[in-house]
Amino acid sequence: MTNAVSAATSRPSTHASEAAALAWAARVFAELPVAALLKAQPLGCDPQLGRMLVRFEAQRAFCNLMGTVQGGMLAAMLDLAMAFAVLCTLEDGYVVPSLEMKTSFVAPARAGAITGEGWILRKGRSVAFMEGRLLDPEGNLLATASATGALRLRPPPAATDRA
Repeated sequence: MTNAVSAATSRPSTHASEAAALAWAARVFAELPVAALLKAQPLGCDPQLGRMLVRFEAQRAFCNLMGTVQGGMLAAMLDLAMAFAVLCTLEDGYVVPSLEMKTSFVAPARAGAITGEGWILRKGRSVAFMEGRLLDPEGNLLATASATGALRLRPPPAATDRA
């Protein structure tokens, strides 16, 4: 049985304001290991438009032999920003696993602060189309992405997670 979101169960966001949405994002980031790894901090959120702004801290350990942030780490940042742009428009209890993602690396990223922006292009009953971009502290474009994500109910914690 699938846990795809049906039209009857997909309810609008419970985040009535940007402040409420940011508080929600901070709580979810605190329990999400990849958010901790990327040192993600929510900076802005518009639950009506489906937009998310996130600050990341690219660690030196993320760099390749050229001294720039490895592309997979940048893709993870984009994935998180785009997924949360969708999640902030839904009530709590959902996830947005990626079905596909195309990433374009525009300029080398260095260790340090990186800002990620994600937004919804279109959201249906069970699928969302998203875009995102990463910027360095000077506002230079580092990478862009487009993705398709599934709208799913969040699975219950595994038995080993409940300890």
